[in-house]
Amino acid sequence: MTTASSGSPEFPDISISTERLVLRPLEEADVSAYTEMMNDELVTAWTSVPEPYTETDARTWITRLAPAERAEGRGIVLAVTEFLTQRLVGIIQLRATDWRVRSSELSYVVAPWARGEGYASEAALATAQWLFHDQKFERIELRTAADNTAAQQVAQKIGCISEGVLRGAWIARTRNGGDPFGGWLDTRTDLIVWSLLPEDIEGVSESLADSGFSAYSDWN
Repeated sequence: MTTASSGSPEFPDISISTERLVLRPLEEADVSAYTEMMNDELVTAWTSVPEPYTETDARTWITRLAPAERAEGRGIVLAVTEFLTQRLVGIIQLRATDWRVRSSELSYVVAPWARGEGYASEAALATAQWLFHDQKFERIELRTAADNTAAQQVAQKIGCISEGVLRGAWIARTRNGGDPFGGWLDTRTDLIVWSLLPEDIEGVSESLADSGFSAYSDWN
């Protein structure tokens, strides 16, 4: 196993394929599409990314910060792309990794045009299968804002179990007065904590396949 400079193991430089998607490292060619995705209203509302999100922000993240996450053993960031069109669907990120406990926190962002297609569930489940089977991890954690029902549905769909609520643990953003052209206001919200263990995903792939796709096929 490769060891990072910090003393922790590092994640391998990998790609993961499903029937519809390819998960791969972010590339500088993704800067434009990534910037557009991160400026979406829902991304701004539910994440802590800068607003507005600039191409400089994207380039710094893609070329320097995200690779450092993997190299230093903290996590991994994967671009999620459509297999047929190679368009950037979103990203999957593992962070706050504990190599002794073999656990990591999973989060994701999906581009507005790609929502409603089951891509988030497909990518998250494929990542979980790789993490459990290949990296021998024992726990994945997801945290979703209390009002972010779409994120909660993804967690449920891939087999996660709700463990409890962290009260007032997150700052979401809302439009000032509801004006779509107004500024953003910070608003404190609860976080729902979800966990996924290796046994939780047994049968989940078959369930998603009944919906028209297979979540996982191979990685390299």
